[in-house]
Amino acid sequence: MSASPIFQSRFDALQCCVVIPTYNNEKSLASVIQDVLVYTNNIIIVNDGSIDDTVNILSQFSQLTIFNSPINQGKGTALKKGFELAVKAGYKYTITIDSDGQHYADDLDVFLTELEKKGKNDRELLLVGDRNMGQDGIPMKSSTGNKFSNFWYMVVTGNQLHDTQSGYRLYPLEIVNNIPLYTRKFEFEIEVIVKAVWRKVEVKNIPIKVLYQEGADRVSHFRPFEDIVRIVFLYMWFVLVSFLYIHPRNKYQDFKDKGFKKFWNEDVIKSQEPAHKKAAAIALGVFVGISPFWGLHTLLVFVLAASFKLNKVIAFLFSNISIPPLIPIIIYASYQAGSVLTGNGYNLGLSLSDFDSSTEIFNGLWQYIIGSMALAAFTSLILWIVFYFLFSMTNPKQVIKP
Repeated sequence: MSASPIFQSRFDALQCCVVIPTYNNEKSLASVIQDVLVYTNNIIIVNDGSIDDTVNILSQFSQLTIFNSPINQGKGTALKKGFELAVKAGYKYTITIDSDGQHYADDLDVFLTELEKKGKNDRELLLVGDRNMGQDGIPMKSSTGNKFSNFWYMVVTGNQLHDTQSGYRLYPLEIVNNIPLYTRKFEFEIEVIVKAVWRKVEVKNIPIKVLYQEGADRVSHFRPFEDIVRIVFLYMWFVLVSFLYIHPRNKYQDFKDKGFKKFWNEDVIKSQEPAHKKAAAIALGVFVGISPFWGLHTLLVFVLAASFKLNKVIAFLFSNISIPPLIPIIIYASYQAGSVLTGNGYNLGLSLSDFDSSTEIFNGLWQYIIGSMALAAFTSLILWIVFYFLFSMTNPKQVIKP
């Protein structure tokens, strides 16, 4: 079977190939390969230690690049081997397609078309097929798991995808092969897109079709407990890295590159959000910055901003109200507010001798926590009102009608 000359020329012009990782998919493997061969001969198959009839099936396609691993090491390892072989063969891009038959080969055209739109000066591109997980026929556990992954992907990257777990993708090989990737199984596909975004790669979804077969016809090697646990731990690690390093670094770099005036005008004033949402982002940032959760402010502000779909840049910027010169003032004001709220009144002569006993320390801490939350809520409410009207006057069309 020879590929369509038109499609083959497109693959060659883009220096693109197809990588097919496979493990014990003897029922669907041959048909998947034959379907892809309609569009291109640039195919690399990685047999990840299959113990079924995979080796015999692959012997029918000796004209293709085939790697047979002696043992099963996981999808991530198979993909990395495929990327390595693709680079050695001179390719710059690869489209990965699963061998279980759920993907349609004619969607290769969708990936090629999107890649052909990329300009020379545009950011590098990584495409993830969007399977429309909300449609009828999608297993509930697959849809739920995908929603979980989508949310935490957005939290740790600031980028939004509707499908983060599809195996039908286009990878820029030069960048992907230079990213340190440590996972070996299904979580690899999450690791690579998160780290790609962190390196300023444009990661986005494109619509594709999907076929979910019923019963014994559908072969899946995804292990619900083990694989989900690994994905959860991976996201836990990404949360720490992103909130303690990646997000602060990126926002600081944007601020440094633009300067305060340009940053304020472009990222705050001219932001496309309506006035009430921009004001809410400011209020959220201030609330978190004053709250007593020291050491967790960056984590909280990004998680809450993502949850409420608020501008993370604005929220993060205003959460830095708790910078060193203001910290003593915030703590003092919070303690005094808590003292008033707990009925002890304003303590003008506050000193360290007031905390000589463990009981006094506990009471003082309790007063601080209560006062801190109250002060955070009051200050953020006032600032929401102030900035709502300021933004409304800047753009009157954004005023909320009663």
